[in-house]
Amino acid sequence: MELPKRYDPKESEAKWQKYWEENKVYTFDLESKKEIFSIDTPPPTVSGKMHMGHAFGNSQQDFIARYKRMHGFNVLQPFGTDDNGLPTQILIEKLKKVRAKDMPRKEFVKLCLDTLEKELRPQYTRDWKSLGISCDFDVFYTTINNHSQKISQWSFIDLYKKNRAYRTHAPAMVCPKCRTSIAQVELEDKQRSSNLNFIKADVEGGGSITFATTRPELMMACIAITVHPDDKRYKKLVGKFATIPTTDIKVPILADEMSKMDFGTGAVYWCPFGDANDMEFVSKHPELKVRHIMNPDGRLNDLAGKYSGMNSEKAKKAVLEDWEKVGALVKQEAIEQIINVHERCGTPIEFVAMNQWMIKVLDLKEKLLELGNKLEWHPKHMKNRYDNWANGLKWDWNISRQIFFGVPFPVWYCESCDEPIVAKEKQLPVDPTEDKPPVNECPKCKHKKFIPETDIINTWATSSLTPTIVKELFKGKPIYDKLSGPMSLRPQGHDIISFWLFNTVVKSYLHYDHLPWNDCFINGWMLDSKGKKMSKSKGNVIEPQIMIDKYSADALRFMAAGCTLGEDLPFPEKDLVTGQRFVNKLWNASKFSLMHLEDYKTGKITEVMDRWLLSKLQKLIKKNTENFDNYRFFHPKADTEKFFMQVFCDNYLEIVKDRLYNPDIRGKDVRKSGQYALHTALLAILKMMAPILPHITEEIYQLGFKDEKSIHIESWPVADEKLIDENAEKAGDIVLDIIAAVRKWKSEQQLSLKTEISELVIVGDQEELLKNVVDDLKAVTKAKKIVFSNETSIETEKLKIKMAIQK
Repeated sequence: MELPKRYDPKESEAKWQKYWEENKVYTFDLESKKEIFSIDTPPPTVSGKMHMGHAFGNSQQDFIARYKRMHGFNVLQPFGTDDNGLPTQILIEKLKKVRAKDMPRKEFVKLCLDTLEKELRPQYTRDWKSLGISCDFDVFYTTINNHSQKISQWSFIDLYKKNRAYRTHAPAMVCPKCRTSIAQVELEDKQRSSNLNFIKADVEGGGSITFATTRPELMMACIAITVHPDDKRYKKLVGKFATIPTTDIKVPILADEMSKMDFGTGAVYWCPFGDANDMEFVSKHPELKVRHIMNPDGRLNDLAGKYSGMNSEKAKKAVLEDWEKVGALVKQEAIEQIINVHERCGTPIEFVAMNQWMIKVLDLKEKLLELGNKLEWHPKHMKNRYDNWANGLKWDWNISRQIFFGVPFPVWYCESCDEPIVAKEKQLPVDPTEDKPPVNECPKCKHKKFIPETDIINTWATSSLTPTIVKELFKGKPIYDKLSGPMSLRPQGHDIISFWLFNTVVKSYLHYDHLPWNDCFINGWMLDSKGKKMSKSKGNVIEPQIMIDKYSADALRFMAAGCTLGEDLPFPEKDLVTGQRFVNKLWNASKFSLMHLEDYKTGKITEVMDRWLLSKLQKLIKKNTENFDNYRFFHPKADTEKFFMQVFCDNYLEIVKDRLYNPDIRGKDVRKSGQYALHTALLAILKMMAPILPHITEEIYQLGFKDEKSIHIESWPVADEKLIDENAEKAGDIVLDIIAAVRKWKSEQQLSLKTEISELVIVGDQEELLKNVVDDLKAVTKAKKIVFSNETSIETEKLKIKMAIQK
């Protein structure tokens, strides 16, 4: 069938996306006996729009899914959305111009759920489909629906029963802006300019000691001043008490190795909890009584005296002014310091004492490192990020969040003795603010009134269960047991190895004692054209839908395949241009080929140049298969592109053209040989580019090759060793050298390539090798006669060509 003159990606891509969905092309087959290849698809955070990072990473993931499907696997590639927790709460507040804290919680939760269901998810799903992602969209979940809530709450109860989930009243890292506690994984380091303040404090019995601090606002929480045991300057002061200036707070001067003699004055004042070091110090000195002066909103409480109600910056300024008035502020030195900020909003964190639910993980460091070693990492160096995170753990995993929207803890507390009452599994999912506890009285003190837990389970504690969430969608179906072990693949970005990947390993080990997947597939970031991370605040965000409209989804996917796995890629719009040109070239070459294949039924290879083409094709198939098996999608894309452009289009089509157009002159058998090679090579090229360019390959396949309902469930090409012919390749490569030399000569002579040559003399000892390609060579070079000459030459390893122009 002849292809239309031009290919319209806007029309074609929408057409095939609809076709795939209506014909269930990507459906996970519950009855199939094929080996399952399961993908723990990243559920994107619903932010209203797909961003370029999604398009980049999910395209690379989809290359693998499509390859595995063609390679004979029953592919499970679900689609989910991560739409619970703080990101969604902030988004809904912004979209609907409301504040969660000013609404009844039940009403705000309903507003969130309705907005997600009616406005956000449908558009998000359309965005994914428009990119040609081959998920089974019927295998769908959200991290806030009842199915996921039930599993998240079950996970908590299971860990509680295993003594892994525990409640503690302790300092927690808090974001004052978001007004919730956060986990270590949600921190980022940020450099800022500050002042190191040198403060003189009176010592009992006379004299003084000067300490240095960057956090004067915490002075009302001071419990001690320490010096290093080896610091001779302060030997006589150890054991005495100092008075914090402008207060009546007297604190002991202690010798402790946590003090650094070369920082500041060597004397440190400890005001828990200003940073993580305070936690270690307090644990070493249980005799010291801590005063908690910080509220979750970052303001000082009543224990801060006159500074009560001030935030950190305002209190810092007030304290320094007071110290300066009494002469306690000796001097200030400008310094640069690294502080912890909340990764979501960039706000410096504070430590606030509160009740928190934790998951015990610190004792598992070695085991988690061992599990990391058992995973197959692609690329391998990404494992370093996992190891660094595991080795750097300082705290157990805090999963409590003081927000309004998310998965509730399935817990109530006895009003009298504070005993936790955990829901029964058959009750799940539950909301303790709406539902009753499973008991009528406290099992510990027999009290009959209970207080519901109002905190929310951190979203990462739910999304770290995605393998279970997906598996449980098939509960009660025969295929369920086949999904009980590790999934095949976890694709994700390198920036959330410590968030999603690490925590999923933790949950899988604690619940099932096995890895969540066999392989990890870690993609890089899509940066702006200058190599900077894309950010709305910087105004450098590039929306994929705009690029799809400007070029095509296939062009965008072509670009995403243009770098190695794990590599950060500055956005190269020129690669979309190249991608669209490649799509058009594929269309035009296929149009020419299919025109000459309309009468093709079968055939056999008789010509050297056809064997040359198919021999090189078999090697390409072998190489591409090996690279795809190892998730190296970049090489199949680049190698197939090169083969198509240089071998197939630039040379083979020019060589075979004369045989196709002139069967009466050249012979029908040589035309059939060319048709066989043309059909075989073009179909293989389409199949090998199908994972990268699903739309254009489907269009051409349906018009010219259709054996299955889609190219994407066709069989991946298999290399035929019998077609590898080294002599044919050697002869064909020489032919290409001759053609290139003739073209160059004609160009230098300012002649048309169609200009005839009366005689082409090939100098060397290649006559035996080339005797069977003479007709093809004459046709493509427009030579009337080809002569082989054995004259000697000092360039014995090089081919010499003599040409005479037709007069």
